[in-house]
Amino acid sequence: MEIQALEYFKVVAELQHMTQAAEELNISQPALSKSISNIEAKIGVPLFDRQGRSIFLNRYGKIFLESVDVILNEFEKAQEEIGGLVLPGYGEVSLGFIHSLGMEVVPELMAKVPKKYPNMRFSLTQASSYNLLKGLEEGSIDLCLSQRIESKNMRIEWIELWSEELFVIVPKNHRFASKESIRLEEIKDEPFISIKKGNALRQIVDSFLKQVGITTNTKFAGEEMHTVAGFVGAGLGVSLIPNIKGINEYNICKIRVSDPICERKIGVSWAGHRYLSPVANQFIDYLVENFKEK
Repeated sequence: MEIQALEYFKVVAELQHMTQAAEELNISQPALSKSISNIEAKIGVPLFDRQGRSIFLNRYGKIFLESVDVILNEFEKAQEEIGGLVLPGYGEVSLGFIHSLGMEVVPELMAKVPKKYPNMRFSLTQASSYNLLKGLEEGSIDLCLSQRIESKNMRIEWIELWSEELFVIVPKNHRFASKESIRLEEIKDEPFISIKKGNALRQIVDSFLKQVGITTNTKFAGEEMHTVAGFVGAGLGVSLIPNIKGINEYNICKIRVSDPICERKIGVSWAGHRYLSPVANQFIDYLVENFKEK
């Protein structure tokens, strides 16, 4: 049974109209009818119920359609894989990334990649770690750049690419503003401005605070770090965030944390159980090499 015959069956099964299917496939109706009859003869049962000129997928046809979908998907993957081996760097990568990487890291990557892979295309998604994980689970994205994320539903692979130091930020008129470094426990009595729950950075910050026995007096939880910096600059509290681009524009001072060492690790993640195209694998290799040099 040829792949083309299965493709013909799939179109007829979806449209359940022989004339429309023949027009869409650009073949004659008798040729299409013969192809469907040949499949039914090989399967040994009718796949459609016929009433006059109308056809309806029957229960045997529905079962067969599920198998056809699997066969055609696997055939397409094999074509992509072989094509990728023959033509390295061709194809599209669906890449997700956390919000803070959209200001500098990802734009720089997108500017550099075409120099090595001019035929590599990207579909970009900027989202929270929670939504990036959901995208990996559902298969809507191939890769994501974020802190390490874990799923209850599947194995998520992760390679560390770089680490970022976290700084205590305070208003410029704060009593700690002149300090070069600080122990994290020193902010225990300060009102705290946090990232909203569900963000991987929130989990990291909470773990550092818990490590030194701090139960924060959270005054506000922002969607992203520039909002947090704005609230700190307005004198509403202190926070613990990475040194993101543009943070110096706010009315704040950054203070290094001497104890404990506070940092977050950023890496590339993908769904371990799911097929990953050659072009996506090539991009992973590129990321590892690129950040190793840095």
